Amino acid sequence: MRDRLVLGIDTSNYTTSAALCGADGEILLNSRIPLEVREGERGLRQSDAVFLHSKNLPAAAKEVREALLRLPGSKIAAVAVSYAPRDHEGSYMPCFLAGVSAAEMAASALSVPVMYYSHQAGHIMAAAASACSVGGTDVRDFLKNEFMAFHVSGGTTDVLLCRPADSSFRNRMGTRVPFTIEKIGGTFDINCGQAIDRAGVMMGMHFPCGAELDRLACEFTGKISGVKLSVKGTGFNMSGLENKAEDLYSRNGDKAEVSAYVLSWISDTLEKITENAFHIYGRLPVVYSGGVMSSRFIRKRLSGYGAFAAEGLSSDNACGTAQLGAFFGNTI
Repeated sequence: MRDRLVLGIDTSNYTTSAALCGADGEILLNSRIPLEVREGERGLRQSDAVFLHSKNLPAAAKEVREALLRLPGSKIAAVAVSYAPRDHEGSYMPCFLAGVSAAEMAASALSVPVMYYSHQAGHIMAAAASACSVGGTDVRDFLKNEFMAFHVSGGTTDVLLCRPADSSFRNRMGTRVPFTIEKIGGTFDINCGQAIDRAGVMMGMHFPCGAELDRLACEFTGKISGVKLSVKGTGFNMSGLENKAEDLYSRNGDKAEVSAYVLSWISDTLEKITENAFHIYGRLPVVYSGGVMSSRFIRKRLSGYGAFAAEGLSSDNACGTAQLGAFFGNTI
């Protein structure tokens, strides 16, 4: 069903994303353009992110146009965009304004509606839809029941309880969302992605460091020792990991061992948190989402606990946002 497509747009702090989705949920385009981070830096200021998104959006629009040309007879019926990190009141980051402006301009030019979703809801949808497609399950059936979702990235480390919402439910932007999201745990201090990037930059890696650190960790074949977790219920502290990693690197200079140590700490923490959540809420289905969950090292360690998105759909993307609009949009 490619004659009525949904255009998805997401402008997170580190990636400009656009996607095209058919009415049946098929992803026809997954465009992701990373924001440039200067060597030695550990992140971007919001003003810089907005500027870089403004530079990237024309290139993303060109990819959308080229994809449409390859799909004769297709047309965009609606635009879905990430408007904020989360759906709760007060959740706001300026970087999402770039995407919202682009979405509203495109929708106005095409005379089609705009649907607004949180960045977090998009991540959860992308992971759930991807995992369901691998397992041969319709994601719409999956979302009719309670499940837990982990959103683990550079900006977020949340444990979430997701419950089905009836067709009358709307988020604070007035857009229908098929599930409610309740935070039931997560980090007390820094996020898992921050810990990874700080350790990577300390060892001379280019930000963001996740892919390089994951590759080195998977190559390490020695014994990993000295991992001491700081977990309380479904919450945890991560800040001590940075000092531990720096101390280990100063003693042995082994990037692979330090990388494996960092990802073991994170894997063990998420495993313990998952087990604690099962004890409190029952053994619900679990979906792991967010850029950190693209790590092969972590996925191998947690594979027995829940489902993961396919490659390219754990990190920031606009696919889940587009799929929310295609499957559940109140204007489609």
